[in-house]
Amino acid sequence: MNNKKVWIKSILIPVILGGIVGLIISRFMDYNTLNKPPLSPPGFIFGIVWTILYILMGISYGILDTKNLIDEKINKIYYLQLIVNLIWPILFFVFKWRLFSAIWIILLVILVIKMIIDFYRKNKLSAYLQIPYLLWTIFATYLNIGVYLLNR
Repeated sequence: MNNKKVWIKSILIPVILGGIVGLIISRFMDYNTLNKPPLSPPGFIFGIVWTILYILMGISYGILDTKNLIDEKINKIYYLQLIVNLIWPILFFVFKWRLFSAIWIILLVILVIKMIIDFYRKNKLSAYLQIPYLLWTIFATYLNIGVYLLNR
């Protein structure tokens, strides 16, 4: 596959999948009605931030792919964390499983750390591009736990 196709595929996969999940959960969004912990951003921020993070995720994967650094281990951790990521908002917003979604997002944090470590071994830049994702996911974990505690 030529580099242009690699970049398009790498970036579009997480962005499109994230968009599909966003459409699925949009009917169930209750963020504005929840009691939220301090530092909770307004709801519109999430779509912007996640789009940027999905783009960075795709760029990071694209770097590895264009340098022929993708192997089974990289594919496994990348797609596993992406699947766990995409399931979290469904658990949180559709099913309203706030406690379970808190546990789920902690799993996501662990997988993102593992992904960053694995990416770092292949290409430092691809790993560094995932630092905002890790930081936002840790922040989202705080928000999830706060929402759970404040809305029991």
